[in-house]
Amino acid sequence: MNTRVVELLGLKSPAGVHPPSQKLAATTRIEFAPLPDSAILPLQQHIGAPAKAVVKKGDKVKVGQVIAEASGFVSAPIHATISGIVKQLATVASPVTGHPVSGVIIESDGKDEWIELTPADPEALSKEEVLTRVKDAGIVGMGGATFPTHVKLSPPPEKSIKSIIVNGAECEPYITADDRLMLEETDRILRGLKTMMQVLSVKRAYIAIEENKPQAIARMRQAVTESSLPGEVEVVAVPAKYPMGAEKTLVKAILGVEVPEGGLPMDVGALVQNVATLAAVYDAVALGKPLVERVVTVTGLVSEPKNLLVRFGTAALQLIELCGGIPPEADEMIFGGPMMGIAQVSYDAPIIKGTNCVLVKQSDIRVEHSCIRCGRCIESCPMDLMPLMYVNYVKRGAYESLSDYHITNCVECGACVYNCPANIPIVSYIKIGKTELQKQGEK
Repeated sequence: MNTRVVELLGLKSPAGVHPPSQKLAATTRIEFAPLPDSAILPLQQHIGAPAKAVVKKGDKVKVGQVIAEASGFVSAPIHATISGIVKQLATVASPVTGHPVSGVIIESDGKDEWIELTPADPEALSKEEVLTRVKDAGIVGMGGATFPTHVKLSPPPEKSIKSIIVNGAECEPYITADDRLMLEETDRILRGLKTMMQVLSVKRAYIAIEENKPQAIARMRQAVTESSLPGEVEVVAVPAKYPMGAEKTLVKAILGVEVPEGGLPMDVGALVQNVATLAAVYDAVALGKPLVERVVTVTGLVSEPKNLLVRFGTAALQLIELCGGIPPEADEMIFGGPMMGIAQVSYDAPIIKGTNCVLVKQSDIRVEHSCIRCGRCIESCPMDLMPLMYVNYVKRGAYESLSDYHITNCVECGACVYNCPANIPIVSYIKIGKTELQKQGEK
């Protein structure tokens, strides 16, 4: 096995922006967050069909017990994250869309009683058995996209995967959950990678980490050297530039190829997986442990930014209080980072599978002005698009013209907004444009 650190700094750096990193919790070790008194679990915590509840009010449940089963191939089950009683089946606000979705509320019995887990030797399992364990564990992409992992590991026969890219870039400001995971849970990540390489019969993998995380690069390099991974694995130091962590940006930077418009990395023989997802895959396959918790960075205006291991369904307010509470000047909370994160309607919003950060901040309300056609949004776009044209066409209602400028290739990273001197919420216009274009296609 050839192991080396590949510096991509000599290559042409992709377009993007350099927002202040603000990695306030970078040196703070992962701590266990106390269990919540009650867990609010939305049944739509992934891309695809929502899970369907299989419990009813009054049922006793243990940690890891399935409370909602997948309702299709592109779906994922939801598990109890605390032991106790199902308090009610309710309609709750989705932390992702804000829309009402079905949910299950569990009241804790204080025992943290688990189902019986079924450990296994990953190398003794067939490909089908590994995929079943990943699917049954409810694992989804934990970098924020939340695409069911078993689907990614089941590409069509004509889409042969040649390379796995492990996404440890964590390019969003403030977020440090993946950085700490790479430093503290290196072995779980690499064991998960080994399982994926074996399932897909892949002989080449890249672990991509931004150059501003030298400790993680060194730690992963040492661990890869000492491991028995089934192929050639390279630890890649990529430029510290947002949005380096976007799938298509990583594929282009590392493999030198572009994912086709409307396509996926598998169209060019690549699979991209977040480091937290790999750790969860190891837990599911080797330990039989379903996905019930994740590392979350709690940061921003809190007095003690921390990285916490949190059970899903825990209210954000509980975590914020662990970090010193809400200061008077804070009036906004975002799940995720400041570039692509989603503002929440309440401090009681529950942590779900895709929540990697709770950012407490002061809102920054800016007056939108007319576009001056300076071109900064074009210069910033990592996908080489023309964002100003999307704003123009959406304002005019000329949605059919959006396809001429390849709007479906936009990853909504917000780099264009960051550099816009007119304070135009370009991504909001893009979201509207995509929605309207889809409606036209459905007619």
